[in-house]
Order: sequence, then C-alpha cells, then structure tokens
Amino acid sequence: MSCKEECSKRVVTKAELEQIQRGTVEVIDLDELKTKIGRGKPLRVKAGFDPTAPDIHLGHTVLIQKLKHFQEQGHDVTFLIGDFTGMIGDPSGKSETRKTLTREAVLANAETYKRQVFKILDPDKTTVTFNSRWMDAFNAADFVRLCSHYTVARMLEREDFSNRYASGKPIAIHEFLYPLVQGYDSVALQADVELGGTDQKFNLLMGRTLQRDYGQEPQVILTVPILEGLDGVQKMSKSLGNYIGIEEPAGDMFGKVMSVSDQLMWRYYELLSDRSLAEVARLRGDVEQGLLHPKQAKVDLALELVTRFHGADQARAAQDAFERVFARKENPEDMDVFQASHGPESRLLAILDTAGLCPSRAEAKRLCRQGACTVDGEKHHDPEQVLEPGEYVLKVGKKRFLRVVVR
Repeated sequence: MSCKEECSKRVVTKAELEQIQRGTVEVIDLDELKTKIGRGKPLRVKAGFDPTAPDIHLGHTVLIQKLKHFQEQGHDVTFLIGDFTGMIGDPSGKSETRKTLTREAVLANAETYKRQVFKILDPDKTTVTFNSRWMDAFNAADFVRLCSHYTVARMLEREDFSNRYASGKPIAIHEFLYPLVQGYDSVALQADVELGGTDQKFNLLMGRTLQRDYGQEPQVILTVPILEGLDGVQKMSKSLGNYIGIEEPAGDMFGKVMSVSDQLMWRYYELLSDRSLAEVARLRGDVEQGLLHPKQAKVDLALELVTRFHGADQARAAQDAFERVFARKENPEDMDVFQASHGPESRLLAILDTAGLCPSRAEAKRLCRQGACTVDGEKHHDPEQVLEPGEYVLKVGKKRFLRVVVR
C-alpha cells in the first residue's frame, strides 16, 4: 500500500457509528461500512422515493433524517426520485398488482417532493436526480440483459410474490422489473450505501447483487423501521388517514402529534427527533419516575417537529392555540362562519349536514344523541332542535368548531 493510501485512512469514531445506526433495524454489512468510511473519502449515499402521491409525511422523513445524518458527516447524499419506477409501481408488501401511474402524474408529484425534501436536507449539499435519466435510455435489448441477471425462482423467494403465487393471485411480469430497476439505480449511481425501509430489503439486496455482476463493489444497505401512524398500529399512510404531512398547517401538525399515545410518543422521539438517544432515555426515565408529565414530553416533541417544518414562531402559536382550545376549553379564534335562515334551515341536523361537519345525516343524528354536539358549551341531544335567531358556537367532538349565525 502506498503512503498516500495509508495516510488517507482514518479511524471511524464511535459517535459516527452511533448516529448512523440510530433507529436502524439492520446494517448489511457493518464491517463493510467501517471499511468504506475508513478510506477517508465521502461515501455516495442514496435513498429512492417513488412519487406516487404528492405529499411527504413524517413516515417518509425517517429515511430523510438518516440521509441528513450522513450529510452531517460529510458524505455525498443523493435523493433519488423514482419517476421511472413510480410508473411500474412498487409491489413490496402488496397482495395484488398496483395500478400503474402516468408519467404526467408522477412528474407532478415529483415537483412537490423536490420542494419538500429541503425542509430537512441541505439544498447545497444534496443531489436530486431522477432514475428516468438512465432508464429512459434503455432499449428492449438492455432490458433483456438486465433480466438475465436474476431468475424467476429467486424472485419467488420474495415473501409477497411467494404468497400471491401460492394463493393463485396474479403476478404481472412488469412487477418483476421493479426490484431489478431499483437495483440498477445503484449501479448507475455507483452507490456506496443505500437506505430503505424494512419492506425494501429484497430490493436493496438486489442492488448489491447487480453491482457485483457489473463489476462494482457492493453497496452497504441500511434498513429503517416503518413508522406507525397516528393509530399506533398500521404504517403511516395517506390512504389510511393516519398520517402527518410535513406541509400541513402548523396547528394541525401540533394537534396530531399531541394525539399520539404516550407509548407511541417514544417511538416518534427515537425515529424523528434530533435529540440524542441519551437525552430521550433521560426524558423517558423522568416520565416513568413521575418527574415529568407525559403531556409535557409530548408538547416538547410537537414543538420540535413543528419548528422543523414551520419555524419557531408558528410552533409557539400552534402550542398556544392547542392550549386554548383543548386544555382551557376555549374556542378557536378563526372559526368558519355558517349562516342560516330561521326555520328548517336552522335545525341542528340541517346545519351539521349542510356545513359538512358530519359525513352524513345518520352520523349527525348519532353524534347528537351521544352528546357529542354542543351549542355554546351545552350539549344538545335533539338533532331536530331549531336554533333561534342569534349567534352560536357549534362544536362537534373535540376538534370541529363552527360559528353559526341564524337570521
């Protein structure tokens, strides 16, 4: 080994490894990662996101935060937008074939991704690229050669494909292309490290396989856990309605964080907070010993997350609004106004339905009879009650308010 090569080596610090491994499920292979970092050159670190929906939510940011950790350590980070793979549709964890998206829909979503990702990553130190850059140049012969690197038997080892095959559910041929294309992305970028959720492990390993076949050193892969949504059970997902979008209004974001269970709060601290694990452990110990109320710990988390995406001023305003509405039982300042003529239009049921406070009249009746509807702080159980001329504050459940003006 030359003196130049020897001198470029460096010792990987414990703090570096702790930051990289924080919140990860698996590192394949940790020794390989130490060797790569020890060479003293910035690593090429990638994570891919298919723009199948326009919004990034906190579940996505678990990966983006990990990219940020590498970025803070001086490595080269690539935020890869899978505009080509997005048209195929990732079959990971799916029990049936996904609907393919048009190029127009994918590109429209991709534009919002480019804007939102820089709420976390440093725009001056981040490469944003699209896998259509190299995949659009593929011809039929290129795809045949790519497919020759893997067998159908190996594809069927994948759990979701195996389950669908065993149960007689169809598997479209284009679905087999998805892990191959994702793997080729690592070849095209000559990635040293790729990050992905635990449900992406098969695809990430494909990258290692193809890199070897193409004469490259295989990438290290880091898997991160899937963040549970507000229900604490299922994966955070817009389609399930259990998500917190990073571009939601500050007040909505604050309120949603406050709605998570005390137990789930610690999961969010570990995967989303910038606080050290030692500090999180200290906070948790204080709560368990009764030295800190869990609500205060949750407020601190909500303030941190809202500040990250909206700034400190909006975070404090969101906290004040939350305390005013939910803790002090006061009414919000910016309620929508609904006007109704005295008579049939001013019946409680008619107002709830017309103003859209309830999804249906049946639901409106049910909520009234359960005592979930209040007028100026008093419960009204009769959905047919007519409000007399005047101004009222109508509240449904804990979060829906309406100023009603009856003429």
